[in-house]
Amino acid sequence: MHRAQRHAGFTLVELVTTIILIAILAVVVVPRLLTSSSYSAFTLRDEFISELRKVQIMAMNNQDRCYRLSVTDTNYQVSRYNGRFSGACTGTLVRTDAPQAFQGGASLALLNGGASTFNIEFNALGVPIINGARCSGNCISVIADETLSLAIESEGYIHDGQ
Repeated sequence: MHRAQRHAGFTLVELVTTIILIAILAVVVVPRLLTSSSYSAFTLRDEFISELRKVQIMAMNNQDRCYRLSVTDTNYQVSRYNGRFSGACTGTLVRTDAPQAFQGGASLALLNGGASTFNIEFNALGVPIINGARCSGNCISVIADETLSLAIESEGYIHDGQ
């Protein structure tokens, strides 16, 4: 009498069921564990550092103009002065970029005083001036689930605060 050999392994039904369960876990459970707001402070900090560096380079490349980055409670926006630079930013303010809204409940504030509405102007040398004063070290806090700091050195170097 000849017995049929049984091969050990998974059936197609078992494999499909396992894949469906993994897909349900990936769609339902994982997003709840890794919410977007847990990364919003890091994302905003890196995005704002890039924006500050971009405006700084524009100011250094166009030495006859001043550039401003205006921060409000809900967004930030790049502008430039429509006039010549003569030791101070003068002329009328012209909007150059659309406002960039903060995402994931994140916001920016000054470390000194906690103001959430402020302006950062760049002169022809690329030196940032926040609300009329230079900053040295940690100047801006990024507030979300975590609070991070952003540093602007007096020479103009912009980086994440430690």
